[in-house]
Amino acid sequence: MKRLLPLLLATSSLATAQTPAAKTTAPAPPPPVPGFTLAPPPPAYAPMKLGKFTFDVQEKMRYEVRDNNFDFNSALNSPQDAAWLLQRFRLGVGYDVNPWIKLYVQGQDVREIGGSRARQIGVGGAEGDDIFDILKAYVQLGNAKKGFSATLGRQFLAFGDQRLIGPLEWANQARTFDAFKFRYTSTKWSLDAFTASPVTFTNNKWNKSDFLDQTDHRNAFLSGLYLSTLFVPFNTTTDFYALHYRDDGTANFGAPIGSTSFVTLGTLWKGDPKKLNGFDYETEMDFQTGKVGGRSLTAYAGHWGAGYNWLKSPWKPRFGLQYNYASGDGSPNDNKVGTFQNLFPTNHLFYGYMDTTAWQNVHNPQVNFSFMPTPKMKVMLDYHLYWNANNADAWYRANGTTKVRPLNAASSSASSFRGQEFDLTVSYKINPHVAMLTGYSYFVAGQYLRDTGFSSNAQFGYVQMQIDF
Repeated sequence: MKRLLPLLLATSSLATAQTPAAKTTAPAPPPPVPGFTLAPPPPAYAPMKLGKFTFDVQEKMRYEVRDNNFDFNSALNSPQDAAWLLQRFRLGVGYDVNPWIKLYVQGQDVREIGGSRARQIGVGGAEGDDIFDILKAYVQLGNAKKGFSATLGRQFLAFGDQRLIGPLEWANQARTFDAFKFRYTSTKWSLDAFTASPVTFTNNKWNKSDFLDQTDHRNAFLSGLYLSTLFVPFNTTTDFYALHYRDDGTANFGAPIGSTSFVTLGTLWKGDPKKLNGFDYETEMDFQTGKVGGRSLTAYAGHWGAGYNWLKSPWKPRFGLQYNYASGDGSPNDNKVGTFQNLFPTNHLFYGYMDTTAWQNVHNPQVNFSFMPTPKMKVMLDYHLYWNANNADAWYRANGTTKVRPLNAASSSASSFRGQEFDLTVSYKINPHVAMLTGYSYFVAGQYLRDTGFSSNAQFGYVQMQIDF
């Protein structure tokens, strides 16, 4: 099974060359809209339109091969050491009642084909099956790019760089919320206010959030204010936010002795290389305080990065360095929690494509290099190093709850060095409707794994195709 296939998707626009006519000036690009500077670009394709109705279709397939990603044990072929095909189909229908009222619903069908993992989403690392269900269903009022607007119903949430809140589109099922989101957009700033409950994906049952599921005893809700501004002239965005999360208490840090209720205060700054002579920088810093499962929470996290872009080169190379930190817990027995709570992120984008790492209890320096040999192709090379921030706490995987090794005497006295990861990623846009993505990752086990059990190196390869209309 140690063979790896490659290549995949990325949805993006295809630039078309224009021949300027004599004495004709190209129109100036529209001014940036606060809060949209970090969002992915709109699709290059236009959804199919029939009168007041719009229709969109997506088909995504990703073939994956994984080896030792979960147990780091080459002597045992676990259910996660295998290959499988992930398939996702979406069909969306919108109806424009008038220019200020839009109705939208999108269904989704996801399947995991092959391999021997359980077909239940999230069980044993499985993507699983979820036969056709509702992914989005909302009413949108107003114009999100000007003045007041509201989006009410089942929807994606994405703020900033998605380190805390994102739709997790890498996962086959993605992530969605039943939410009320209100927005005001001005020339230089935008403010979002929202409250949301995460949707649980369950095959052969209608997916429900805690807001709708009266039998659920988690009662998880996330609320917040997110201010995005263009006030710093050399930044693409300068954001400030306050988030509140609550649930009835989970067993993530031992048997709950009360409910969970904590606040995250943070800021995100991103420099514009076009205004900084090719240099860019970014930083996001967060502080958390409150209760987790009845235990007192005080936690911190930060991301700091800088890079240089060769703006005049047709290959658009960029070289960057970054460092990510998130606090860990100092003792599992003191009724205090120091582990940063990663909320609902898209971690696949940030801490290694093998998804071994969350923004929790971690030191993660990185080196990043990318270039575009053609306008349709982008190549990315990333090198990661990982340490525990505190050995009294666990090494958390990208989902923020699964632990790589149990907490015991061996893990507490082990080296804090987890290992290093090399990632190669190539995306290719065939046309506005079809995109490919392929990648290969190799993880070199560190002393922490050797001190706590099996320590084989791991690898991961995939090829993905996405079709959108």
